[in-house]
Amino acid sequence: MTKRSTKKTAVAAGPVLGTRALNRATLDRQLLLRRSPLSALAAVEHLVGLQAQEVKPPYYALAARLDGFTPGELSGLLADRAAVRMVTMRSTIHLHTADDSLTLRPLVQPARDREINYFRKGLVGVDLDRLAVLARDLVEIEPRTMKQLREALIVEWPDADPQSLAVAARCKLPLVQVTPRGLWGRSGQVTLTTAENWLDRPAEPAASPDATVLRYLAAFGPASVKDMQTWCGLTRMRDAFERLRPDLLTFRDENGVELFDLPDAPRPDPDTPAPPRFLPEFDNLLLSHADRTRVIPPANRGRTWQVNTVYCPLLVDGFLVGVWRIVGDELVIEEFTQLTKAQRGEVTEEGERMLKVMHPDASYDIRFGTVIP
Repeated sequence: MTKRSTKKTAVAAGPVLGTRALNRATLDRQLLLRRSPLSALAAVEHLVGLQAQEVKPPYYALAARLDGFTPGELSGLLADRAAVRMVTMRSTIHLHTADDSLTLRPLVQPARDREINYFRKGLVGVDLDRLAVLARDLVEIEPRTMKQLREALIVEWPDADPQSLAVAARCKLPLVQVTPRGLWGRSGQVTLTTAENWLDRPAEPAASPDATVLRYLAAFGPASVKDMQTWCGLTRMRDAFERLRPDLLTFRDENGVELFDLPDAPRPDPDTPAPPRFLPEFDNLLLSHADRTRVIPPANRGRTWQVNTVYCPLLVDGFLVGVWRIVGDELVIEEFTQLTKAQRGEVTEEGERMLKVMHPDASYDIRFGTVIP
């Protein structure tokens, strides 16, 4: 007992990384400390996907991160099937490279299997393996909407809940949203087929937990085991961290939580300037750590959403300070904390740049006002 306690104390030891140090390190990994020359495809790969619950957020996410980005670049990747939209991390839609879609989805399959348990009452008597086979046949013959999938599956199981059947199919199969859904300036229903069918490639083995830990740290580190589990929705990831421990550095946050990191990853000086950034709703920067204070000051926690509405976050000096939205021909910015005149000037300049990248043929006014009713 004494020996085990001593080991725990030793593990917890290590240099302390304060909130600003974690903030600057994470911003650097997230390509938000300075704009990156990476291509859109390389950035999506580095970031291990982009949150894509709605169509527009991935475009705004890359506009904030990349030098020379245009919406057409990412739209072209989706049209050419070099990138896809599918349910992966945290049971939410992410935009991934084609390669990652075939390996990350099977990695998080245990979480999708657990998700089915929430719908068990509507699946009494349903053979889930048979459901997966039937659903695969349906969507590979022709891409289907969730409504069409419900209507087809209820024929086989008339006593089941139609919505539960469709959700179970989505959980069991690596379903991607086919274009034109997701293309910039286009519209289209959510229509689904399997990743293998859409990409005309066979299924691949799941990415290894160890390799995924390294990729997560490269994009979101330094981070704790719970941080990574929050990001991917998986449990029991500590074993992978322990296997990697000899090749990683360890730190502590200000609460004594152990953090892991890659030895050669950037950890900038906490006083490194961080320019303002307009991020989209659901940006992974704000959702991928158990402890989000590295980006979200405690006083601003929960302020980017209200009931069923999520607002776009504004970063100043690397931290969440407000929200924004485009209303008609105006970019409206709401501050949670009073910005200085200089900060407002920098935010306005960044807003002008964002609008020029995302809407080059339109003209907008920028004002500070109310976004959240």
